Amino acid sequence: MSAEATNPATPGPVTGPAARWRARIDLRRLGRAALLGPAARDRLPDAIGHVAEAHRAHHPDADLEPLRRAWVLAESSHRGQMRKSGEPYITHPLAVTLILAELGAETTTLTASLLHDTVEDTDVTLDQVGEEFGAEVRYLVDGVTKLEKVDYGAAAEPETFRKMLKATGSDVRVMSIKLADRLHNMRTLGVMRPEKQARIAKVTRDVLIPLAERLGVQALKTELEDLVFAILHPEEYEHTRELIVDNASRADDPLAEVADEVRAVLRDADIQAEVVIRPRHFVSVHRAARKRGQLRGADFGRLLVLVNEDADCYGVLGELHTCLTPVVSEFKDFIAVPKFNLYQSLHTAVARPDGQVAEVLIRTHQMHKVAEAGVIALGNPYAPPSEEPVDGEREDPTRPGWLSRLLDWQEAAPDPDTFWSTLREDLAQDREITVFRPDGGTLGLPDGATCVDAAYAQYGEDAHACIGARVNGRLATLSTVLRDGDTVQLLMGQDPASEPSREWLEHAHTPAARIAIQRWIATHPSHEQPREADETAEREVAPRAAAEAQVADGPALRPGGAEVLVDQPGATARLAGCCTPVPPDDITGFAVRGGVVTVHRVECAAVARMTQAGRTEVGVRWGETAGCRVTLFAESFGRPHLLADLTEAMALEGAEIVSATVEPPSQQRVRHSYTVELPDAALLPALMRAMRNVPGVYDVGRAQTTSA
Repeated sequence: MSAEATNPATPGPVTGPAARWRARIDLRRLGRAALLGPAARDRLPDAIGHVAEAHRAHHPDADLEPLRRAWVLAESSHRGQMRKSGEPYITHPLAVTLILAELGAETTTLTASLLHDTVEDTDVTLDQVGEEFGAEVRYLVDGVTKLEKVDYGAAAEPETFRKMLKATGSDVRVMSIKLADRLHNMRTLGVMRPEKQARIAKVTRDVLIPLAERLGVQALKTELEDLVFAILHPEEYEHTRELIVDNASRADDPLAEVADEVRAVLRDADIQAEVVIRPRHFVSVHRAARKRGQLRGADFGRLLVLVNEDADCYGVLGELHTCLTPVVSEFKDFIAVPKFNLYQSLHTAVARPDGQVAEVLIRTHQMHKVAEAGVIALGNPYAPPSEEPVDGEREDPTRPGWLSRLLDWQEAAPDPDTFWSTLREDLAQDREITVFRPDGGTLGLPDGATCVDAAYAQYGEDAHACIGARVNGRLATLSTVLRDGDTVQLLMGQDPASEPSREWLEHAHTPAARIAIQRWIATHPSHEQPREADETAEREVAPRAAAEAQVADGPALRPGGAEVLVDQPGATARLAGCCTPVPPDDITGFAVRGGVVTVHRVECAAVARMTQAGRTEVGVRWGETAGCRVTLFAESFGRPHLLADLTEAMALEGAEIVSATVEPPSQQRVRHSYTVELPDAALLPALMRAMRNVPGVYDVGRAQTTSA
């Protein structure tokens, strides 16, 4: 039931797959038929014939007997009840069920939908529903009944909505029924007072539409958006409607012309595909007008190309980019990396000679079904009905990752107000990015998320020990904003007493991160000034480093180094400080004043410069002496006792520190340089590994400057 097909104000006929969504049924007529009572047990009542027909279109082998029995119970229970619009009340559960049937919901969901108001508004009990229809239907009806109690204005109460979310998370089909229920109520909202219409529309806008987006139910989301738009912004809605009507009255249709070109291209390429025009719904047109200003014919819709196989999607893309003029900046691949709400499709755009740009969506028929119906298209994602729910909870193996996270942090929220504010922030995010872990895994994060958010998404509260990150292989601060496709390696400290910084709250955008940090701060009142403590720790680093460097350079230290043999009689070898060669490095030499030959690593930048300048190389080679002197640099994050731990690790590997230099901390990062003597050059790899294993140290390498 796409918004384009069901909105009567949308001009023009609906063709292609969209035409499969049924036009609205005359529910008044069906309601009058319902008052005549149920039909014989051997056939379906006429009133639900449309539901059965829509259901069989998606599930040809479905058993319709539960629907017949649910109709009998619902109709008899609601008999005599009327809606405010004057229709028999039974038309409401009937309409909700028809909406879900057209979206492809399975039989259990439709059965619960027919009964969703019986426990709340009639004498039917949950036990009766369970005895007649089983535990699964009972569970869904109970969940929807709980949601009814938090409807409209009450949904703005944090603790009540928290319970609503918990019921939803236990079974996403509960929210599917709730969304269809809200859609039908919004369609018939005109009988209520304007102030109540506005109140209901605002809750729908703030909570239910974002939830529909995250469940992937675009067919419900788009029509709900249009209905809310009409109530809360009637003047802009009317202006948008006039734009759509004016465009429909145009003699030419650029989208139709592009569609014909696309069909011809795919026909020549022997690719079987269905090409249809999908008009934009009202809110989409309104957004396009605000973004682009003057709208042109191609801005009022998109082309949808439907194929049979995933590979055909890329085949279509290749043909369009080869035979038409692609707008490369508009290309997005949501097949290789699906959206967080299960959505898959290729997005591209082609330009016409007159400058108009036509957007093109390419997907398989199955992808299209999921794009329209989201989690509803998954059918029954749960274990067989014989497995009873345990304490009202169960695992949902198919629920989107964001809902799993939502359920986790709603349990951890320290208070209802924190939960509500973070929920609203999370639902307000209209885009999610995907970042990759070094092990090949992925993290789904909202647009604008930082390394702090990635840490808590991956490690939960263990992220308190995170001290830095690498983004795309480069060291980065935790405040770094991540982009779609980044690779993030989180650097974890080993200190069990690690604690988060209050500053992290400024960089945390996800509820999981904010709640975990806030909860830690609330339970550690003695750490109310972590920033001052961090600054004190940073100030401690530089003085200690300077002191250690002075001791290292003192007169008690003996010089040393590996023996180098020079192919020049009487010459003395001196190891170059720019690249600090050690055995078994490939080396070369250059003569300087005083009969001295400086020895460089072959790959040293100074070697290339001196060779280009015409300097003559002198042959040098390592002698029998195994000892060596080498300069190493290390890069780390500042923390107390870091230098003590690092120098201790170096000493345990047999390294004698000749000199040391430690730069003042900059953005939590500290650079060190150590010149050390080793009794055997073969110990160098082990020394460098030991230095890297010190918590907080993440880069260790040989010194090599670019100076001559």
